[in-house]
Amino acid sequence: MKALRVLNNNVVLASDEKGRPVILTGRGIGFSSHQGKPVDPALIERVFVPADDRDPAPDADHLAEALALISEKVLQAVVTALGDVGIEGRESTRPTLAIAIADHVAGALDRAAQGIVIEYPLRAEVQTLYATEYAQAQLLLQAINQHVDPELEPSEATALALHLVNAGFVSGDLSFTYTMTGVIQQMLAVVRERYGLDVSHQSMNVARFITHVRYLFVRIQQRQQLTGQESTIGKGIREHYPEATRTAQQLATIVELRLGRRLSEDEVSYLALHVARMTMDVARAA
Repeated sequence: MKALRVLNNNVVLASDEKGRPVILTGRGIGFSSHQGKPVDPALIERVFVPADDRDPAPDADHLAEALALISEKVLQAVVTALGDVGIEGRESTRPTLAIAIADHVAGALDRAAQGIVIEYPLRAEVQTLYATEYAQAQLLLQAINQHVDPELEPSEATALALHLVNAGFVSGDLSFTYTMTGVIQQMLAVVRERYGLDVSHQSMNVARFITHVRYLFVRIQQRQQLTGQESTIGKGIREHYPEATRTAQQLATIVELRLGRRLSEDEVSYLALHVARMTMDVARAA
């Protein structure tokens, strides 16, 4: 790999064997790196490969600058912890995740040093809606605490979980994840009120509904909803589950009001299918 730009002692923007811009981090890697010259492989601790549908060159430069602003100690703690818990390997295609988490950890360490403890208001929602990411976040927090002083409070797992959820979206905008969390809660509240479904106790069908809505949000953000016109399968769902379809249309209205995006007929149909499956839980329990 050849160095393109030395950001600081520990961050170098380089090009790999394919000519792609990559971000290299490592203790003292900037000392011995020079523009246009090969980077010593022994000094490379982590490789970040910006990957999306846009021109990666300016993104890599911007991300490298962002990484350079984070203290070496915090960055090293985060990237090591991400690797220790298996969230990221030595080569990462999601540098925004490491940057976002490192930036958050830096702020959390400042608060911890001042004795400030934050109880995140979304803790219950995150534990319920994003159980997998929350479990990962707890492990990540434990791993980070092995490398920082003072240790971070257990409540920080909520924020870390939201960052892990947010990593699945193109924009990298955490506000979108907050919005999604609120919309999913509204949807479940509608189903609970209409059918008497206790969504606080996770059934398999409730979990499937949450997963479906999360992927729906990804499709909305990427403007790749299921077919804009009603398919044969979608029509069959709507005819077979008329009550669930009416509920799904109400849920679609919530999405449109919160996101300004109208759902396609097929998206509404598949929401109806998941609503119908959730109501089967009620019927079996009766």
